[in-house]
Amino acid sequence: MELKPGTDKAVGIVSGGGQFPILCARSAVRRGYEVFAVCHKGETAKELEKYCSMVKWIHIGQLGKLIGFFKENNVGMVFFAGTIRKTRLFVDVRPDVRALGLWRKMKGHLDDSILRQVASELEKEAIDVISPTVFLDDLILPSGVLTRKRPSKEQMTDIQFGLEIAKKIGGLDIGQCVVVKDKVVVAVEAIEGTDETIRRGGRLARDGAIVVKVCKPNQDRRFDLPSIGIRTIETMIESGAAVLAAEAGLSLFFDREKSLRLADSAGISVIGI
Repeated sequence: MELKPGTDKAVGIVSGGGQFPILCARSAVRRGYEVFAVCHKGETAKELEKYCSMVKWIHIGQLGKLIGFFKENNVGMVFFAGTIRKTRLFVDVRPDVRALGLWRKMKGHLDDSILRQVASELEKEAIDVISPTVFLDDLILPSGVLTRKRPSKEQMTDIQFGLEIAKKIGGLDIGQCVVVKDKVVVAVEAIEGTDETIRRGGRLARDGAIVVKVCKPNQDRRFDLPSIGIRTIETMIESGAAVLAAEAGLSLFFDREKSLRLADSAGISVIGI
């Protein structure tokens, strides 16, 4: 979807944590949009407020407040950006009546299922849900080797093996990342997230592990795209991992220049597959 400045000056963000919501909001303001953000307590950075005309702080699960805020401000176009730590789903959720009704109707509580249902509730209220990459398409990971060090022939074999496994795991909506070594799966991402998956894989593989991160086969590309960045590289260094392979054209790469410099200094290969 291509945004056309002047046709609709308001855009909404359903914001999680990390720098992505801030980068998107800043880009939207530069393009002449008014930004209205729903921020999640304990996740979203306060810095986001600097780029917003208005902000609503809510707890996870307050769907009625989320929708009400956008309607009250005549926001007809919204995107999701940032992360919500999945472990908080068990300790800090305060669902309102609308969220409870949605939760009970769902057959399973997997990532994509939840996000699609929330998007559907927004669209029932004539609020379009768009992809955040409209504002930051330069974050999309390109294809090919991005570091000085290239993966070896054996590592490329592991990358292909990991890609096939990650797609199968993603098809079950479990996670986006696997860690492999010598055609053995040593870690699969679940609720703990990518960094913890890498740490666990590193402990088991000891050194030389291959980290593969992909877009789920049935992924709704308006939200929850796979992402990598400087923290990913730092975690790989800590864990002794050797190669990071992520899906080109579908993954977000934050702090690319800093991340690649750090990877080069540590002898890590980064490749868009």
